[in-house]
Amino acid sequence: MSDRSTEPSHADELLQLGCTLARAAGVLLLQRFAAPGTGVQTKSTATDMVSDADRAAEALILEGIRAARPRDAILGEESGEAAGNSGFRWVVDPLDGTTNFLYGIGQWAVSIACEDATGPLIGVVYDPVRDELFAAARDGGATKNGNPIAVSAKTDLSSALIATGFSYRPAERAASAALLPAVLPAVRDIRRAGAAALDLAWVACGRLDGYYESPIEWWDIAAGVLLVREAGGRTAQDLVDGGGVGVVATAPEIFEPLRALVASARGL
Repeated sequence: MSDRSTEPSHADELLQLGCTLARAAGVLLLQRFAAPGTGVQTKSTATDMVSDADRAAEALILEGIRAARPRDAILGEESGEAAGNSGFRWVVDPLDGTTNFLYGIGQWAVSIACEDATGPLIGVVYDPVRDELFAAARDGGATKNGNPIAVSAKTDLSSALIATGFSYRPAERAASAALLPAVLPAVRDIRRAGAAALDLAWVACGRLDGYYESPIEWWDIAAGVLLVREAGGRTAQDLVDGGGVGVVATAPEIFEPLRALVASARGL
């Protein structure tokens, strides 16, 4: 894998590429946002949708990665895994929040990360509707449209605004719903907006105090967890159900209380 002595120059190059491709995909998606969806199909369940917009955005991003860095591996939500031998892997969710997108709800984003053996090295989440580009490089801080961002200073879980999300699989949705009686009384309120990448970006910039979800796919959170860490927050990806990834991401002082609350409610 990569030599950490070369990491800063790699990170700069990778972050610039990620930002460029996220913005380009965002332009494509905005052009299709107001129009009727085409090529809509279902994946894991009848409610897990994919459209021509998802596919076109991913194709644009993958073409850009392969042109600039042909030796890198890629994990794309729609195209799956492509091997590489450079020690770097891109993790791409071309349209996080497809359901919102197809229903005309402006809460969706492009998520692009690049990781090495240590984990995410750069992360980009682009919100085309608000023209907000969240970006981070490991040990380099996090920004929104080029300006530094930080997580909230929340210290009391009982007054924290927490986001979550639900799986497309009925049994997993039921398990997530069963958490609410434990979590909701212990926090200020819960938001479920339907785009994990944006939830994490909003934790990173202090619009939300925390976020949890389990299970969830790695492409949904790879960029966002780095954003939160580089904005001064804490994250964990160790809440696992039946092999799925789970995540908790918060302002530092409420991390342990929320993590313990969610883990206890899940019997972990």
